[in-house]
Amino acid sequence: MTAAERLVDGVLGLPKVLPAEIERIARLHLLDAIGVAVAASACGPARMLAAAPRATGPCTVLGTGSGTGPAEAALVNGTLIHSLEYDDTHTGSVMHGSSVLAPAVLATAEGHGLGGTEVIRSFAVGWEVLIRLGLAAPSGFQRAGFQGTSAAGPLAGALAVGVLHDFDRAQLIDAVAVAASFSAGNFTFLSRGATSKAAQAGAGAQAAISAAALVEGGITGAADVFEGDRGFFGLYARDPAAADRLGQLADDLGSRWHLVAAAFKGLPCCHFLHPFVEAVATLDRAPERILCRVPVGQEQIIAVPWSRKQRPVRADEARWSLPYVLALQVVRGGVTLEDFVGEPDPAILAMADRIEWEPWQDSGYPAVFPATIEAGFADGSSRTVRIDDVDGGARRPWDIPRVIGKFRDNCARAGVAPRVAEELAGTLIEAPSPDLSALRSLIPAA
Repeated sequence: MTAAERLVDGVLGLPKVLPAEIERIARLHLLDAIGVAVAASACGPARMLAAAPRATGPCTVLGTGSGTGPAEAALVNGTLIHSLEYDDTHTGSVMHGSSVLAPAVLATAEGHGLGGTEVIRSFAVGWEVLIRLGLAAPSGFQRAGFQGTSAAGPLAGALAVGVLHDFDRAQLIDAVAVAASFSAGNFTFLSRGATSKAAQAGAGAQAAISAAALVEGGITGAADVFEGDRGFFGLYARDPAAADRLGQLADDLGSRWHLVAAAFKGLPCCHFLHPFVEAVATLDRAPERILCRVPVGQEQIIAVPWSRKQRPVRADEARWSLPYVLALQVVRGGVTLEDFVGEPDPAILAMADRIEWEPWQDSGYPAVFPATIEAGFADGSSRTVRIDDVDGGARRPWDIPRVIGKFRDNCARAGVAPRVAEELAGTLIEAPSPDLSALRSLIPAA
């Protein structure tokens, strides 16, 4: 069988009822994504998009109380979720799963009157597929210049949407293959600090819904979509052999759940930066200089070109800047959403000029997101700090109160009444079948 056939057979073999722990984790990641979108509707580069006029429909535009059609709701909500760099990541696959999958399954469910239980299951199924697509070619999409989330997201999202539509085997194979026609999303935004990366997740969610709609309309896809030099992995990861690896990874669907390793974000910036910030936060005094050891494979995102990273043109560009974000931690003692608004702070730029980097071979990336810094102080002393893996993942998981706390804070940023936020969190975490109509209530209090 082809890799697509093995993948679909694995999806069809998954239990109709999720294991309790997987369902709990899926609910938490869905809640986190919704909260990030609500915050982004009020601040950040996509806030104007949320308020833009559009055709009305049954699918919620998060943070606005308004609705539109499924494809447009998925586009806008996915863009919102990804726009603050505050959405979750599975580290080993380097996939921002919720930014594609949450908007795709929420819009599909609202558009077709489906319940919260089906949403949570399809969301978890999509995550398992997306992670395996990334693990089949570890960091390969990034090396080839593509964002893995927007390259593979349409395929995993189409399978999740197909599960919601109760597609049969042939339709699911067509859905994943047709969705590959929508794969895109490159890293050219980094060259000038553009905000188009946010839209790449939204476009992936929209593509998932569009691919499923095309299949329902009779469009078919090639079952060997993953194989060969011109197959999905050959084109987007320069790794045709990844198709065989995907087939093998599909075989343990249902017996191994990778979603447990997806990491929540405690900072609104590139996940690669988080362990570096944590390392600086452990210092008992402000350093004069810092040398960072950057895992090979991350440098194109957070360190190259270094002169541009030290001197971003806009503050929101600095979400992917190792020296600027570390300088924020040194000078201000933390990293917040407000730090990425407006123009760069001259005091932060001055500290960023005193930060350097070197490549780190054999760091363990991408299985882990580690960091090592050497901090030098005014008295001539130095200290080396190593963080073995990022906070929020499988090795250092968040508990329920911490996830809800982040959700509550994000809602507060958008002016949502605390009672409304608590009610939504309660129903999404605890209700047997969460009421999706509560999404419309996440709007600024009158």
